[in-house]
Amino acid sequence: MTLALELCIRLVAAGVIGAAIGYERELRGKEAGIRTHFLVSMGACLFMIVSQYGFLNADRFDAARVAAGVVGGLGFLGGGIIMKTRHVVGLTTAAGIWVTGAIGLALGGGMYEVSVLCVLLLAACMEGLHFYSVKMGERQTNVVLSSEDYDSLKQAVASLGKKVTQLSWVCQEGKFRADISLLVRKRDFPVAFLDRLRALPGVTLESMD
Repeated sequence: MTLALELCIRLVAAGVIGAAIGYERELRGKEAGIRTHFLVSMGACLFMIVSQYGFLNADRFDAARVAAGVVGGLGFLGGGIIMKTRHVVGLTTAAGIWVTGAIGLALGGGMYEVSVLCVLLLAACMEGLHFYSVKMGERQTNVVLSSEDYDSLKQAVASLGKKVTQLSWVCQEGKFRADISLLVRKRDFPVAFLDRLRALPGVTLESMD
């Protein structure tokens, strides 16, 4: 096998593996999907090939510099994926982009076995652990309750107990409103907790996210 053919195989393998990882993210409805992961993996692979074979005639050239630059660039790309509103989202996708780039670098270096193992472990993490992590721990949610009776609204908030992490009150035109941030067990969210909020006496559930 000629070197040119070997390098072409590395590029194709990086693109296919990146697209496979992106397919899983796209099934989850994430913004960074097949095309993004395909480009990241193949681009990282090409950078690695350039670092290994593009400077053979240069004296005292450190090939690791290009790979290190890719790592920093992927961190910047991942930071753009993470969006912060009331809570941080996109961390898993950003981490997936980072690992996809690492797999591309490994394929660019000809490390096929390590790359395949990393893809299998990544798939096990994304798919296998997803079903467990959905129900493990707590998640933050934001709820708006309203009532014309202040005491009823106060009792409703008090009934939520230690789940409440932040609370703000507003009174407009004789109507009281409570904007509440609270922690809810993932296994109870959203159906069971929604039913509990709707059952609170004397208050109206305006929104929940």
